[in-house]
Amino acid sequence: MAMDTPLNINTRQVQWLAWLPIIAGLAAMYVPSLADLMRGIWSTDEQAHGPIVFSIACWLAYRKWPAMWQASEGQPPSAWGWPIVVVALVLYAIGRSQDILLFEVGSLILALAGILLLTRGSAALKAQWFALFFMLFMIPLPGVVVDTVTMPMKMAVSYVAEHILYAVGYPIARTGVILQIGQYKLLVADACAGLHTLFTLEALGLLYLNIVRRDSLVRNVSLAILIVPISFTANVIRVMALTLITYHFGDEAGQGFLHGFAGMVLFLTALLLIIAVDSVIQWGARRLEERGIIKPREVAVA
Repeated sequence: MAMDTPLNINTRQVQWLAWLPIIAGLAAMYVPSLADLMRGIWSTDEQAHGPIVFSIACWLAYRKWPAMWQASEGQPPSAWGWPIVVVALVLYAIGRSQDILLFEVGSLILALAGILLLTRGSAALKAQWFALFFMLFMIPLPGVVVDTVTMPMKMAVSYVAEHILYAVGYPIARTGVILQIGQYKLLVADACAGLHTLFTLEALGLLYLNIVRRDSLVRNVSLAILIVPISFTANVIRVMALTLITYHFGDEAGQGFLHGFAGMVLFLTALLLIIAVDSVIQWGARRLEERGIIKPREVAVA
């Protein structure tokens, strides 16, 4: 009986063994960073989406791994990976030493992109582009940018929520971002209508677009644009829900368990709105195809 030799080792196992030093190096650099994020900013209401986005991005990369490997089989590595990796290392060193999370976390995306170019070529980067792009939503933004954008958003959400509730007969008034309904005053917080919430809902919409693929350019572009007003609408619904909970059940209910539940309502509402808008766009596209205004697209069945 012939004994196994190194030549008989499964090719896939050899390929994975080649990635072990890369995985070990990335773990040594970024596991401490991720641990600090989990203990710090990712534990706050405003940045609680960070670990969720990172987990989904890892799943997206894993989901695309076989297709990436097949697409890059026999492709030469790209030397463009070296400058990208060098930039990533410099950003990581600066971000880690100076506590600049934008550089420290953002460098992970560049490092992964550079490694893919160096090991599997441009075809691998093309296959994994969405997973890397999705990671952008986990990067903590500078406080100046967040504060500048968040206040107008909170004002707009408060304004719309006030006018809708007043129109249906509730005793509500507004001063800036403070809503007064009955004897209760509610401050529209950053977590309810801020830039971080909008980023999270944008990530949800783009994830939906990526998973529910359709061979329609009109649908994809239209839905990508409409994600912004959908996110705004979901924020308004969340603020209205919290306001009504406080008005009908008291301040403790609004600030207690139901406040956390309103976050679930936010994402469920956004997802339902995205699905509803997608259905309307698909219905409109079919009508245009039936009338011959746009050319029908043939959808390949896998």
